[in-house]
Amino acid sequence: MSTTAPAPQQADSEVRSGLEGVVAFATEIAEPDKEGGALRYRGVDIEDLVGRVPYEKVWGLLVDGTFEPGLPPAEPHALNWRSGDPRVDVQAALAQLAPEWGFQQLLDISDEQARQDLARASVMALSFVAQSARGTGRPPVPQREVDKATSIPERFLIRWRGEADPRHVKAIDAYWISAAEHGMNASTFTARVIASTGADVAAALSGAVGALSGPLHGGAPSRVLTMLDEVAASGDAEAYVKQVLDSGQRLMGFGHRVYRAEDPRARVLRRTAKEISAPRVEVAEALETAALAELKARRPDRVLATNVEFWSAVVLDFADVPPELFTPLFASARVAGWSAHILEQKREGRLIRPTAKYVGPGPRSVDEV
Repeated sequence: MSTTAPAPQQADSEVRSGLEGVVAFATEIAEPDKEGGALRYRGVDIEDLVGRVPYEKVWGLLVDGTFEPGLPPAEPHALNWRSGDPRVDVQAALAQLAPEWGFQQLLDISDEQARQDLARASVMALSFVAQSARGTGRPPVPQREVDKATSIPERFLIRWRGEADPRHVKAIDAYWISAAEHGMNASTFTARVIASTGADVAAALSGAVGALSGPLHGGAPSRVLTMLDEVAASGDAEAYVKQVLDSGQRLMGFGHRVYRAEDPRARVLRRTAKEISAPRVEVAEALETAALAELKARRPDRVLATNVEFWSAVVLDFADVPPELFTPLFASARVAGWSAHILEQKREGRLIRPTAKYVGPGPRSVDEV
């Protein structure tokens, strides 16, 4: 019996690890301007949207290309499955909508029906997050109280807490608009792959939520709060930044795989944090200034600017959103982009089936294993 296995074949330059730089789709939905540090939804800059157009109309812009009719209020529907983890709850509840509401597969319905199903499921995702966050020890908020709200973010907060501070509504609205869409990230790619199989819209949305279960996509803002707490305790942002970098740790909230300039979402949320007088603004600005200066000094060849997670943490913390709800709040925002991509993929009508290049052992016998 041979003890020497054949040498593995080597991958060549055709293989892009993580699909880095591979263009998989032509899309009309969003345009991250890598060089200019801008993000446009169907041509409209998010800096012009936040504070002027509510989230439910931005959902319409992404899905329909127009603000009207936008995202309607959620239908009364109790969250029946509770795991103790709001992300798991919303993923499971979304998947169950197809049999409960009779959603048909994308392959068998019109674009108009798909759009209607996406709207119903999207806004239910927000409702499910709010109901899960409220917990099991408190009674549901009466529907008549929820119906008094004038916007989707306000409805969300009332369904969750029974009341809605206008400043918290503004914070959530700004965050949701900023995080509504951002091109071909892991969760959006997942949604499109599922949609390409002809599955129902609830399956595609539920799968996208599942892609947020790992810490590398959607959960980073909670880690920023830890840094802000430590800087506030020490009172010396510059020393803190040096200590973190000297120890080989990573500064959360800086650098982005897409932008070669400041993340435009960070710019919008920084502005929002100041407008709502978020109490962490001062320490956040001190940390941001120290971090940018030190990163530039250490890595002058790279642009490591502030990204969306940094100021998202400040805005969500101001709205009294606990860290364990940061990922579910991100999912609530991103249903807009997912819906737009699901509908775009339906219209493309082609199964997504990339190729893998085999780089394992060459032909060998059973005795050689």
